[in-house]
Amino acid sequence: MELLLQTLINGLLIGGIYITIAAGFTLAFGVLHVIDFAVGEWVMLGAFTAFWLSYFTHLDPLLFLPVLFVFFFAVGYLLQPALQRVITNMRSNALLMALAFTFGISVLLRGGALTVWGFNDRNLTTWLSGQSISILGISIPALRFGALIFAAVTTVLFIWFLYKTKLGLAVRAAAERQDVAGLMGIDSTKIARIVFAIYTGLTGMSGAFIGAIFSINAEMGIRYTIFAFFVVVAGGLGSIQGAIVAGILLGIINSLVSVYIGGQYVFLILFLVLYLILLALPKGLLGKGW
Repeated sequence: MELLLQTLINGLLIGGIYITIAAGFTLAFGVLHVIDFAVGEWVMLGAFTAFWLSYFTHLDPLLFLPVLFVFFFAVGYLLQPALQRVITNMRSNALLMALAFTFGISVLLRGGALTVWGFNDRNLTTWLSGQSISILGISIPALRFGALIFAAVTTVLFIWFLYKTKLGLAVRAAAERQDVAGLMGIDSTKIARIVFAIYTGLTGMSGAFIGAIFSINAEMGIRYTIFAFFVVVAGGLGSIQGAIVAGILLGIINSLVSVYIGGQYVFLILFLVLYLILLALPKGLLGKGW
C-alpha cells in the first residue's frame, strides 16, 4: 500500500511538468492548428542548454529558468514566420506541409544534437538532487516536489495571462475564430507569432526540470513528443483545462506502469488508454474550450 501511495504521489508530481509542456503546446495548436513534431526537441535543447550553462558558470541549473524562457521565446519568435509562410503558401495542403515542416525541424535538431553531443547520457545536478521530503509519511524526492511547485506557478501565471490581460484575450479570440478576431482588429499573424514563442519558451524552460529529474541525451525528445501528443489529444484539442487533467493522468499512468509492469510498456499502455478515452469521449476528456 505504501509503494502504491508513493507511486501515485510521484506520478502526480511529475505530471505537473507535463502540464507545463502541454499547456503551451495546446495553445499553439489552438492558434496555428498545427501539431509541432519538434516539441520533444525543444525539451531536449532546454535540458542541454541548462546543462552547459551550469557547466560553464558552476551555478545551479535551475537558476537559469528565466534565461531559458527568454532564449527559447526568442527562438520561437524568429522561427514562427517560416512556419507561417508554409501554411500561407500551401493553402490546399497547409496542414500536411506544416506537419512536414515541424517534422523536418525535429529531425534537424535531433541530428544536430547527436552530432555535437553524441549518444552519451548526462546528468543535470541541482541543489535539490538527492534530497527528499516527507508527505503523509512517504519519502518524496525534493526535486519532483519542486517541479510540481514550478509547474503550478507557471500554470497559474499562464491562465492569468489568458484570462486577465488584453493580449491573452486576443489570443483566446484568435484561437476560437480567427476570421471574427480579424474583424475586431486583432492581428492574428502577430498573435500566432507570440503564441508560438510562448510555447517554445515554456517547453525549453521545462527541459531544465526534466533534465534534472531524468538523464539527458540527444534522443530523449521523441519520448516527450509522444507525451505531448497524448496530453493534447486525450485532454481535448485546444482545451487548456483538458491538458491539465490529461497531464496529471499521464504522470500517474507513467509512474504506475513503470513500477508495476515495466517502463518498456509505458507507450503501449498510454495509447491503449488514449484509445479508450476517444472511444468514450471523441472530443477528449474536456472537449474544446477556453
